[in-house]
Amino acid sequence: MSDILVHTEAGVMTITFNRVDKKNSITSSMYAALADALATAESEAAVRCVLIQGDPTIFSAGNDIGDFLNGPASTQESPVFRFLRGIATFPKPIVAAVCGPAVGIGTTMLFHCDLVYAGDNAAFSMPFVNLGLCPEAASSLLVPQMLGYHRAAEALLLGEPFMAEAALEVGLVNRVVPPTEANGIAQTQARKLAAKPLSALIETKRLLKKAQMPAVLERMGEEGASFGRMLREPAAKEAFGAFMEKRKPDFSKV
Repeated sequence: MSDILVHTEAGVMTITFNRVDKKNSITSSMYAALADALATAESEAAVRCVLIQGDPTIFSAGNDIGDFLNGPASTQESPVFRFLRGIATFPKPIVAAVCGPAVGIGTTMLFHCDLVYAGDNAAFSMPFVNLGLCPEAASSLLVPQMLGYHRAAEALLLGEPFMAEAALEVGLVNRVVPPTEANGIAQTQARKLAAKPLSALIETKRLLKKAQMPAVLERMGEEGASFGRMLREPAAKEAFGAFMEKRKPDFSKV
């Protein structure tokens, strides 16, 4: 069974993380499938809206650490960067349904979605610093814009989870619902969008994002360069080594 399921019906392409046994952690091949699905959705007139969803118990634990260490993103054409550019520049509406943990890119991708519906069990976290790394997906730009500087600093410097109600308060999610209802509600909203005139949706989204798009792409590139450099440095090596060895990292000498 594929780790990424793609199904199109009633103008909605539904992309489902389908690796629940591994907490929907994302491998390079999954990033490639995500990037390819978005490219297809952009080019096909029959697709008028995209819905990204996980399981009622888990959205995504972020990068699959083992896969990530075995094949780190080395160029801007790596699958993860293709996906990030694809979701940042996608011209049609993107809806997300998020339940359970949304870690790292599981949270930062949501800043590029247009509507987000969360289960009341959703837990958002961006623990990049805890891995000796910096933010990605232009989150160092978008998180302060949405949360305000001090809440953004708390989320990005401490890397601790914040829950669905806090995400609703700052505007990251549109509505909090029972986990078993989130995917269905998001699908209903996506179909509402798909029934509207596509040209009007695309132009409205373009105007909404026009002012920040150049800055988003510039920051995404800058973050990617820093991320790649930091991945080779002692702090990240200690963090990932500790993760694989199931011990607490010691950053006292890095």
